[in-house]
Amino acid sequence: MYISIPLHLHRTLCLHRTAQYRYPSGPERVLTRSLSRTPDSSRAALKLRTRLGVTLLVGGGLLGAWWWVEREKQQRRRRQRVEQLRTVALGQGTFSLLDHTGHRRTKQDFLGRWVLLYFGFTHCPDICPEELDTLSAVVSALDRDPALPRLQPLFITVDPERDDVAALARYVRDFHPRLVGLTGTPEEVQHAGRDFRVYASAGPKDEDGDYMVDHSVLLYLVSPDGLFLDYYNRTKSPEQIADSIRNHIRNHVPL
Repeated sequence: MYISIPLHLHRTLCLHRTAQYRYPSGPERVLTRSLSRTPDSSRAALKLRTRLGVTLLVGGGLLGAWWWVEREKQQRRRRQRVEQLRTVALGQGTFSLLDHTGHRRTKQDFLGRWVLLYFGFTHCPDICPEELDTLSAVVSALDRDPALPRLQPLFITVDPERDDVAALARYVRDFHPRLVGLTGTPEEVQHAGRDFRVYASAGPKDEDGDYMVDHSVLLYLVSPDGLFLDYYNRTKSPEQIADSIRNHIRNHVPL
């Protein structure tokens, strides 16, 4: 049986069938492909982020563990150094001396400060002035670093017979403005020197009554705890001494 379909209806049906079976092309096709690949790309990106996170976590943990181990090693070495210094027993006692202004000073007056100490005498012709110049240069160099505490320079005479308060007051003016000169009775001075194992021996007097004093030539570094930490002989330059003291200050662990 033949059924006649109007022309306009036939065209509508054809267009509908064509649209139903048409494959995407152009932007639609690109969008379709992108959407079809999105799940795989997301999973790959997620895996990459996960691996990166695990790597950073493990690396950070290893770095933290290494830092902790190194810190423990440094602290153990410092504790061993402190115990060694206590065994040596330098500077562990106390002293009671007069400063260059006539005031009685003890070791407790200098606790809480870094001290650079020198034993000498005012009649020394060359070595003592040179060492006190070095001491002054070191203190001035460290003063230029605002991050560091100020160093206290000290000068203890080994010649109390001639180095009274007035003689010290005249002498210390030629060096660093914070330099404190200390003197006392022969017994008090000897006790202070013995605490640092300082050697001092007066030579024979000449016809004018003058004499020289043979003594140890060292600069002593004392921590704020009152503990002897290091010493410097004449082979060390002011720059080397300043660098050493700077390291001691930065690495110091208070008792």
